[in-house]
Amino acid sequence: MRTRLVLSVAVAAAATLALGACTSASENPSGGSTATGTGSPAASFDPTTIAKDPTIAAMVPAAVAADGKLTVGSDLTYAPAEFVGTDGKTPTGYDVDLSTAIAHLMGLQPDIQSSTFDAIIPSIGTKYEIGVSSFTVTAERLKAVNMVSYFNAGSQFAVQKGNPDKVDLSNLCGLTIGVQTGTTQQDELTALNAKCGDKKITILTYDKQADVTTNLVGGKVQAMYADSPVTAYAVGQTEGKLETLGDIRDAAPEAVVVAKNDDAMTKAVQAALQKLMDDGTLVKILSAWGNASGALTTAEINPNVG
Repeated sequence: MRTRLVLSVAVAAAATLALGACTSASENPSGGSTATGTGSPAASFDPTTIAKDPTIAAMVPAAVAADGKLTVGSDLTYAPAEFVGTDGKTPTGYDVDLSTAIAHLMGLQPDIQSSTFDAIIPSIGTKYEIGVSSFTVTAERLKAVNMVSYFNAGSQFAVQKGNPDKVDLSNLCGLTIGVQTGTTQQDELTALNAKCGDKKITILTYDKQADVTTNLVGGKVQAMYADSPVTAYAVGQTEGKLETLGDIRDAAPEAVVVAKNDDAMTKAVQAALQKLMDDGTLVKILSAWGNASGALTTAEINPNVG
């Protein structure tokens, strides 16, 4: 969930959403086992098998279709949504699969280009035809681009299987919790510590989310806190050693980004996403990466986020 939170310090209190970005996540638990041993999901879905939909293809503006490619801006540092595979060069993740599926429905080939996260939106409609990079829908972004929703994400805790340390989300004070450096979850725990008195949370920060996961498996931390897709992926990659704890917090829709003045392309993206929802393909893509629960059933243009 690439957005910053404006936080209440009470653990159970709801947080509100503001514009910003989380840092990157890495592919797998460092030094730990994965479901496949390769950094790929345990299950898989091949989006290149999706056939062109003539109705959707006819909706694509001629300027986009002219070169036979759909150019997609994505920050490839955010497993399991979008990251570089184990060969060090191939884009992978559920957003990459989704981009490929959208392109094939349009009768195009995906051209997924790596970018820093903050540079994608300013380049939509010029360098990139769409942006697919875990963009949380915010009022500020809606002023700059059109957004077509497909996924819901928030934050979620994980613990060792069976919760041996009896972590209680209503009272985190005194626990040792791992987070990725610079994330909203680090900010939330830091803010909570102001209310913990002498029994502070020990917040252990790591540059890579994979290292957070490894240290939870190894028992150095009692819980980890991360974006909900990242948490779900980490649990799936540790072969039953971890489990999620509690509900997804502060959930918000994520969306494909399209140029603000390109209504035709926006509607083509909406039609493609809705087809992927209706025929079950979106759930198959997300299931392969352990995130089926985030799938939306309606592709909404510029959803109202308050």
